[in-house]
Amino acid sequence: MTDAINMHDIRGILACYSPGAVYVTPSGVAEGHDQIAWMYEQFFRAFPDFRATAWFELGDCENPAVTEWTYTGTHEGPLMLPDGREIRGTGRHITIRATCSTFVHDDKIVTHREYFDQLELYSQLGFGLTKIEHG
Repeated sequence: MTDAINMHDIRGILACYSPGAVYVTPSGVAEGHDQIAWMYEQFFRAFPDFRATAWFELGDCENPAVTEWTYTGTHEGPLMLPDGREIRGTGRHITIRATCSTFVHDDKIVTHREYFDQLELYSQLGFGLTKIEHG
C-alpha cells in the first residue's frame, strides 16, 4: 500500500481495500471504493508530491495492524476542509506525523482509521487557531 500511495496509484491503493471498506480520517469518513478513491484523489491534488514514510509498523499480529508515518508534501492545489471549503495552494511544505490502525480480512483492508493532528497541518500551511465566538 505504501508504494501505491507514494506513486499516487489509485487503482493500486484500491486493490488493498475490500469493496465495502471504510476509511476514517480527521477530514471525514469514506465508504467503498468510489469514496475512498475520491479521498485520496483530493489529497494528491492538494499535495502533488505527497509522500508517506512508514517508520514503525506492527503488522505481524492479530488485527489491527498499526503504522506510524511521516507525511511530506508541498501544498500546490486546493485542500478541502471538513466543512467543504477549500484552501488554495500555499506553496508551503508540510511534514506531519500520523498513525493508523488497519483491520484486515482475507488480505483486504476492511477498516482503515487514520489519525493526524489537523492543527499541525494547518499551522504548517500558515493557518492557526481562529477566534472562537462564545455565546
